Amino acid sequence: MSEHINARRDRAAKAWLTEHIVLVGSGSPIPVPGGMDQLHHFEPHPDHYWLTGHRTAGAVLAYDAREGWRDFTPDLTEDDRVWEGVTERAGEPISGLDAWLEARQDRAKCVLGTGGGPLAGVRTDRTADEAYAERLLHARRPKDQCEVEILKRACDATAKGFARAREFAQVGVTEREIEIELQAECFRHGGERMGYHNIVGGGTNAAVLHFSPSARKVQQNEFVLIDAGCQVEGYTADVSRTFVVGTPTTQHTELHGIVKEALEFGTSQCIPGKEWRQLHLECALMMTKGLVSLGILKGDPQGLVERDVHALFFPHGLGHLLGLGVRDASGYLPGRERSDRFGLANLRMDLPLESGYFTTVEPGLYFIDPLLSDPKRRERFANDVNWDEVDRWIGIGGVRLEDDILVTDDGPVNLTKDIPLTI
Repeated sequence: MSEHINARRDRAAKAWLTEHIVLVGSGSPIPVPGGMDQLHHFEPHPDHYWLTGHRTAGAVLAYDAREGWRDFTPDLTEDDRVWEGVTERAGEPISGLDAWLEARQDRAKCVLGTGGGPLAGVRTDRTADEAYAERLLHARRPKDQCEVEILKRACDATAKGFARAREFAQVGVTEREIEIELQAECFRHGGERMGYHNIVGGGTNAAVLHFSPSARKVQQNEFVLIDAGCQVEGYTADVSRTFVVGTPTTQHTELHGIVKEALEFGTSQCIPGKEWRQLHLECALMMTKGLVSLGILKGDPQGLVERDVHALFFPHGLGHLLGLGVRDASGYLPGRERSDRFGLANLRMDLPLESGYFTTVEPGLYFIDPLLSDPKRRERFANDVNWDEVDRWIGIGGVRLEDDILVTDDGPVNLTKDIPLTI
């Protein structure tokens, strides 16, 4: 077993400090609806993969504090050899799991990762399951050197994809065609698959937060927003860039500049001990000042943020942790709860940053018609928003800029800095 897997298991065991038997399931493949002898691409649960380093469906990693770790994987069958060409598996045959559990039948048990399958009959205390899952999640947040090297590869391949997309994006090409070019270039440079559904939106589509690329053609002198990241060995990048195809207008340049300033400030503050919620509010304040300078908002910027006016234009959180998949290991520290405030309800995480954390920073400003044309919101924020000016901006779309930052004791390291931020 590799040194880094041993180190991760030691970290997990120290986090648990338990006499419980801990069982971590990898999960099972999901059939494509309608049969056709097809399965969806299998991704093991991050907890299992992080502790084993292999991507085996139907596997169970077992931990007994008195005896250590046992890695159970499905018994190798003739079908495996004939249809899949599998000749060996990591670990030991899972047919031995029942006997292993029987010998510990009087011990309390926790199931983490994905239950079901070989763990379907294991009885646990749900409260304990949640507590141990939270401890493991926290243990996984700091990235070890092996993880950092993989993330660098994912970011480098993503950078190549963005370079190709920027070059290809011309008047008359479709959003979907841009996505295809980006993906292909990522794959040519080591990307194994995309880490999430890509976003490519031109014009007003740039204001749709999770827009799926369509057959709409890019028009002259409009924003194109791309949010994409490729995956390597389960670890994904997550990058956003917004630029203009053609000649930027003053509106384009001003909006892009406000978001770029917030991004650069936000990345500079990714240091150990920095509270993420506070950084979110600081970037929101910076962009609110920009909107006041444009005549879109009225009044004191700090008061506007306290009244959540900024969320009309910046409705999501500043970012989230990355790792084994997009938003992996994000969340809230125990005891912290999600706010119901308009301006804070969509924070993906609320915790202090620590050395080794890998996070996105993704400020954005958007002119989202369903938010800004809602009569109740127009009435609620009548004294804070210059609605006539807003109407002049609706149709421009939006700007999101996002980088991937490694938090270190020596300061933030931007792994996506080579992807240009130019408009």
